[in-house]
Amino acid sequence: MDELYQQYSQIVFQFLYARCHDRELAQDLMQETFLRAIQCLDSYDKSCRLSTWLCQIAKHLLYQHWAKSGRARLEELDETLESGYDTEQHALAKVELADVWERLRKLPPEMRKTVELRVLGGLSYREIGQALGRSENWARVTFYRAKLILTEPD
Repeated sequence: MDELYQQYSQIVFQFLYARCHDRELAQDLMQETFLRAIQCLDSYDKSCRLSTWLCQIAKHLLYQHWAKSGRARLEELDETLESGYDTEQHALAKVELADVWERLRKLPPEMRKTVELRVLGGLSYREIGQALGRSENWARVTFYRAKLILTEPD
């Protein structure tokens, strides 16, 4: 595995860095990629190049990171609202945030994941389509339909 790391670590790092523009995050995710690769090396079926397989693992780890960090940002917003002045504006913001979370939870799983990747992860429609095994157009249409559902009055 050491020689695989030597051969492919720079490719995986560059792949991650090109997407996240954060050297430290790219380095951490590169390390995690190789740990995951070791754990599931027996699942590599040689239908693609090893570098492609490693970059797929890296991409999924990056998407997971973005999804988690996006949720954390929304949780911070919620905490900020709760700790702030209890004005009418803050009260309305709390109600709106709770309503958005409730509506989001009611979306079908793929539609909800599309919204999370777009809004919380900041992914392009192409990246969302790739992550979910669909087309860019499917991701665009699904996000548009989700927006309609989320913004329609009760």
